[in-house]
Amino acid sequence: MDLETQFALHFGALPEHVLRAPGRVNLIGEHTDYNDGFVLPMAIDREIRIAARRRADRRVRLIALDLGNRRAEFSLDAIAHDDAQKWSNYIRGVAQMLERRGIRLPGLDLAIHGTVPIGSGLSSSAALEVCAATTFQTFAGFEMSPVDLARVCQQAENEFVGMRSGIMDQFIAALARADHALLIDCRDLSYRNVPLPRGATIVVCDTMKRRGLVDSEYNTRRAECEDAARALGVAALRDASLEQFAHIEKDLPPRVARRARHIITENARVLQAVAAAEQNDLAAFGALMNASHESLKNDFEVSCAELDTMVEIARRQRGCLGARLTGAGFGGCTVNLVRDDAVDAFAANVAREYHAHTSIAPQIYICRAMNGASVVQ
Repeated sequence: MDLETQFALHFGALPEHVLRAPGRVNLIGEHTDYNDGFVLPMAIDREIRIAARRRADRRVRLIALDLGNRRAEFSLDAIAHDDAQKWSNYIRGVAQMLERRGIRLPGLDLAIHGTVPIGSGLSSSAALEVCAATTFQTFAGFEMSPVDLARVCQQAENEFVGMRSGIMDQFIAALARADHALLIDCRDLSYRNVPLPRGATIVVCDTMKRRGLVDSEYNTRRAECEDAARALGVAALRDASLEQFAHIEKDLPPRVARRARHIITENARVLQAVAAAEQNDLAAFGALMNASHESLKNDFEVSCAELDTMVEIARRQRGCLGARLTGAGFGGCTVNLVRDDAVDAFAANVAREYHAHTSIAPQIYICRAMNGASVVQ
């Protein structure tokens, strides 16, 4: 049953619009975003869709079709956190941040369906936020640039949901361009499209190990990075060089030193990866991905047994040029650069070998780079 039909089934009329926003995979640049650094994500062909219809009042009624048709409802005049239906807080938060900007939103009936796996590190939350913001914009008719819309969504996640995320996920969901990755400078939000390397495909492997970021050590890592920046006398680790770090490393607590080393070297890897992509140097791009994983594993300590197993299996396969964890870590997915002629065998072999090692059947996604949020109809 398609989304429009399900909407009509639950709300008694067809939707006026269907909107979409994509999930994302970060090719390289992990945990650099909240350190004012560089990231290189791409939008993937998995997305959140919202079917919507205007209401005459100021109420928003929601149904999450992928969560067993769970329902939630709130008034735009009294937006409150919902501990029972936490998924709805992403939409509540976006609505509150828009209302705070003086934008009067109409009441809506919303049916939500997604193909971005929840908790996998492919940013289902940002896709939901950006899709919700695009929905409110479509019905309220206000002018807002995609950059500002991404900022609203980040603010919703930071202040309403309570997750201190950087801007990357919302930014790529709003601004992505098909067949390209997006280099984002997370300090000033300048960006440019980077053509993906030719001759290789991005393959995402989901370990099926789930984690909730709010309850993970994400916020701890962020605090450790802030400690390192203060010790280095810089506004953010983006401003520190390896030479500066070398002078002070022995004076830092070992854990803080490891965090700093990862961020400083990861920022450099992102810029090197952009150069490799623009020169279509697949080997160099893959090597940088491999180095990123080792840094995330050993210095930032956000990997886990499942992620390491998946990476090790991937690197043994013919045609695999690079493999690394993607997302915040502690579970979720790996991202792999695989030669086009090896993709099918890679996917089959990784799935079989990972299952043999863990007794877990992974999900493998052969990805295309898609456009950012849009109105479908």
